Amino acid sequence: MFYILLGIIFNFLSVCLGAFGAHFLKKRLTEYEFTIFHTGVEYQIFHGLALILIGILYTQSDLPKPDLKIAALCAVFGIVLFSGSLYGLALTKIKWLGAITPIGGLLFLASWFMLGLAVYKNL
Repeated sequence: MFYILLGIIFNFLSVCLGAFGAHFLKKRLTEYEFTIFHTGVEYQIFHGLALILIGILYTQSDLPKPDLKIAALCAVFGIVLFSGSLYGLALTKIKWLGAITPIGGLLFLASWFMLGLAVYKNL
């Protein structure tokens, strides 16, 4: 249930950040900065939904729990690093934050890989 709750929280925050971006930041950021911010929101909501899926599978399936736990942790840290670095880059213009984004992307890939591995082990 914890992963489901985390997914819900991340998605709630995605909607808040999306609205904040659309109604407040759009006039204050360049088009490029706004696109960066928007990409962070999109990836956060997609991976928040993935966390909800992982949480449901964790509680309702026979899939290997350790694999699902790793998938969930990778998704959480992927959101924080990927989306968080994009928010920071767009809002502060601190360029080195862009170097953190690929780490979050790799964590997203690891999350999907571990979810796939869990399903494969259960075939």
